Amino acid sequence: MSNAESALQVGGYLTSMFNAHLSVLHVGTDMQEIGPLVGEGMSGAMVEDMIAAALKESASRLKGVHQLFNDFIQRTHIPVVKAETHHPHGPSASFITHTGHTRSIVSFQARLSDLVVVRQPNPEGDVSSSDTLHAVLFESGRGVIIVPPVATETVGRRVCIGWNGTVEAASAIHHALPLLRRADAVHIVHSPAYQRPGPDARHVAAFLARHDIAATIHKFGSDYRPVGEDMLATAHGFDADLLVMGAYSHSRLRQMILGGVTRHMLENSDIAVLMSR
Repeated sequence: MSNAESALQVGGYLTSMFNAHLSVLHVGTDMQEIGPLVGEGMSGAMVEDMIAAALKESASRLKGVHQLFNDFIQRTHIPVVKAETHHPHGPSASFITHTGHTRSIVSFQARLSDLVVVRQPNPEGDVSSSDTLHAVLFESGRGVIIVPPVATETVGRRVCIGWNGTVEAASAIHHALPLLRRADAVHIVHSPAYQRPGPDARHVAAFLARHDIAATIHKFGSDYRPVGEDMLATAHGFDADLLVMGAYSHSRLRQMILGGVTRHMLENSDIAVLMSR
C-alpha cells in the first residue's frame, strides 16, 4: 500500500475539482498467476501451503486498502455509490474489487476512464506497481497521473509541459486540457537536447491559445545535468504542482538500459506527472 494514500488524495482532489466519479480499483491474487511460481518436485502439501499463504496475504492487502478508502470517505464526505450508478449532482466514489490477471484488469478498467491516477513505482523493486503503471501507459490509451509518495496540496494549479515534439507529448497535452483550462499558470518548457522531429514549443503555445489557455515558453538545459534532471529542476523553479509530458519516446527497453527522461521522472519526481504513451 506504499504511496496508496497519496494517490487517493490526488484522486479525491481531482474528483472534487471536476464533480467527477472516482473509481478505486483493487486487484486480488489470481490462482493462475501463482501457478507458474510453483516449482516441480514440490509436494502437494507445500503447494497448498503456498497457495494458502498467497490468499491470506491478498486478503490482508484488500482489508488494508478498503480501510484506506473508508478513512478517505470519512475525511472528504464524498458519497459512495455503486460503480454503475450515475451521480450527476456532485462528486462520488466507488470501491471496485477484481480477481484475475492484474495487467489486463487494470488496463481494461482504465480504457473507459477520463484520467488514471496511480502511485509512483517503488524504487526498491516493487514489481507489481511498475507492471500496473506500464499496463495503463501502454494498453489503455489514457492519460496517467503518477503520484509521488507525498502528494502536494494542489494538483494542476501551476503546470509545466515538457515538450519535445512527439506524438506522446501531444497526447499528454490532449489529456491534460481540462486541467490546463483551470490552471493559474501554464509553462511550456523545451530543450534542444530533448526535442525530436515535430512541432516546436511556439506551435504548442498557439494550439493552447486556441483553447483560451495562455502559456509562456521557456528554454531549459545545461551542459552538466541529464535532461530529466534539468526538466524537474525547471518545474521546481516555477513552483509547479503538475508536469505534463509524453512517456517513452524511445523504447522502454532502451530507457531501462540507458536511462532516459521518462525513467528519471518515474524514479525521482516529487511532484505529480501526467504522462501519455
